[in-house]
Amino acid sequence: MSERVENRSAGQAPATKAQRRLAAQLAEKKAAEARRRRQSILGAAVGVLAVVALVGGLVWLNSGDDDKASTAGSSASPTAPAEPTAPPAAELPAGIDPALKTKPTVQAGTGELTKLTVTTLVKGTGPAVKAGQNITTNYVGVFYKDGKQFDASWDSGQPATFQIGVGQVIKGWDQGLVGVPVGSRVQLDLPAELAYGNDAAGGRPAGPLRFVVDVLAAQ
Repeated sequence: MSERVENRSAGQAPATKAQRRLAAQLAEKKAAEARRRRQSILGAAVGVLAVVALVGGLVWLNSGDDDKASTAGSSASPTAPAEPTAPPAAELPAGIDPALKTKPTVQAGTGELTKLTVTTLVKGTGPAVKAGQNITTNYVGVFYKDGKQFDASWDSGQPATFQIGVGQVIKGWDQGLVGVPVGSRVQLDLPAELAYGNDAAGGRPAGPLRFVVDVLAAQ
């Protein structure tokens, strides 16, 4: 009986070794397949990363070109700031002295001003202004004592038209411009009582004033 047991034990040993070899072969095969799968996955990942890097590089290069183009365009055609321009000069009637095309420089007066003083600077050749007519003028107004300008039709480029001699303007103009030939430039020195007074309200100039007035037309 012990002999049969020994024979069975001896017969089982080869079978066990074969199984072990088979198991080892299967394990090696599985390991090889696992290595191939890992290599395939790694290769695919590397390929994807390479594509992403290539696309990113192209986008970066294109954006750089766009920036260069926009920079070059902006430097090639800069927008210059607009230069301040003076108001357009009004067209003068035919026959007016060319001196009346230019805004006069008005200086301060001297001494005490007690009465209306009319000084002809340019004598016109037109008819004399009559009370009740509508006259068109260019003018500059300054303070008599310091010559500081407070008003000028020249600054807007539009002459002023009004009725003269009927109380529509200050007394110094009503009295000083009636009888002046059309086409003249006259200087009117007005004491405060013939202008806006010594305590003029509403932002009007107070005290004695000096005007240089160009009489362009009268109707």
